[in-house]
Amino acid sequence: MAQSLLRLGSRRALLTSRAVQLTPVAGYHAREKVGNRDIVGFGHNGEPTYEDRPDYPCPAVRFHENSADVLTMREREKGGWKELSLDDKRAIYRASFCQTFSEMQARNTGEWKSVAAGTLLGITLALWLTIWMKKFVYEEMPTSATSDVWKEKSLKRVIDQQQGIIEGLASNWDYEKKQWKE
Repeated sequence: MAQSLLRLGSRRALLTSRAVQLTPVAGYHAREKVGNRDIVGFGHNGEPTYEDRPDYPCPAVRFHENSADVLTMREREKGGWKELSLDDKRAIYRASFCQTFSEMQARNTGEWKSVAAGTLLGITLALWLTIWMKKFVYEEMPTSATSDVWKEKSLKRVIDQQQGIIEGLASNWDYEKKQWKE
């Protein structure tokens, strides 16, 4: 019994180690999207896409495709960095990344303009809808809500019936002097 459990456990360990070795970094189905670029990490959300983001500085793929120039630069990169010139170091960086951090933070995409335009458009549509509904959908206000005479009679009735005599409107009325309290 112990021997069969040991065989089963070793078989599972062997299968899982093979699965880990065979699983690519970002799924084989995405090779068409990536083209000839190297997949170098997990990326922002596991998809092999390139995106410059200051909050997640490690994209899943390199910026440039592998050309002969890029491959020769990568071979030279494996040697000593002191042997490389400043231009070579910049070219190696630009092959992997499109922008530096300062360029990412300094860029002004103008996205605020489209957000502001959409917000103003929404407010304008809401106002026009309100105007249209007041004109064509709602009926006129009844005289009980618009007439000053009606409002005075309604207030007199509330006071006469002593509605809200403790904390309400009638609590401000002096019933002995027949006037509002001061």
